[in-house]
Amino acid sequence: MTQIPDLDAREAFLSDMMARATALALNGFRTRNAGDFSLKGAQDFLTETDLAVEALIRAEIAERFPQDAILGEEGGGTPAHATWVIDPIDGTANFARGVPHFCVIVAFCLAGEAVLAAIHQPVTGERWQARRGHGCSLNGAPVRVTKTPDMGTACLEMGWSRRHPLAPYLQAQEAAITAGANIRRSGSGGLALAYVASGRSDGYLEISMNSWDCVAGLLMVREAGGVVAKVPEGLSLLDTRPVLAATPAIAAQMAGISGLDLALIFPAEEGDRDE
Repeated sequence: MTQIPDLDAREAFLSDMMARATALALNGFRTRNAGDFSLKGAQDFLTETDLAVEALIRAEIAERFPQDAILGEEGGGTPAHATWVIDPIDGTANFARGVPHFCVIVAFCLAGEAVLAAIHQPVTGERWQARRGHGCSLNGAPVRVTKTPDMGTACLEMGWSRRHPLAPYLQAQEAAITAGANIRRSGSGGLALAYVASGRSDGYLEISMNSWDCVAGLLMVREAGGVVAKVPEGLSLLDTRPVLAATPAIAAQMAGISGLDLALIFPAEEGDRDE
């Protein structure tokens, strides 16, 4: 029988640990040298700060909860029933070029689904946190998705991935603009999802995302009353997945313009999800 992890202890730990991780990320940003980065692939940036922040988070988790698995963008890992998922710097291209729009993301997952999540923006000091069944907060205050009624008044963000051809992204963008939506792209999928959860955007769409980029933000959107796409059958935390997050009124239309076969989870379908 699988032992139920102590979520209260992990939630308190997560808040405390994120303060140190974001302080390290902020110091790295302020002291960085222009051009001081390497590339893991085309437009796939890596800095020393990515490695340092992930090392700090891994070390603190391993010391406090040695029984938990860890999966990180930089260090990899093998997921288990209880797994911490880490993106030490989401928006590394922004970070590397001196653009102050990036974040540190950590989620705690059970059976592949996030139950605790933190997205912290080091430069602005904004701290999004969520717990399954307990809502989403920004700097301690509850947040909700917008009540935007239709695409004609919506502001959307769309991510782009080199893992897929360019044409589907352009087609989705054209369909959204034709429907009347405003579109932006800021270079951090984690912050984009946090923005949906806190009403700064009405929806986010990306054809393919890694789990460390999105599982925390998707929990936040659900806890803030939003709609997300179901994870396709058979995918694990090691797999990429399509991501849609939106305020309820425009979710179905966003799924339609995505060009993807997406099943949606509406708030009424969630039921009692308290842990």
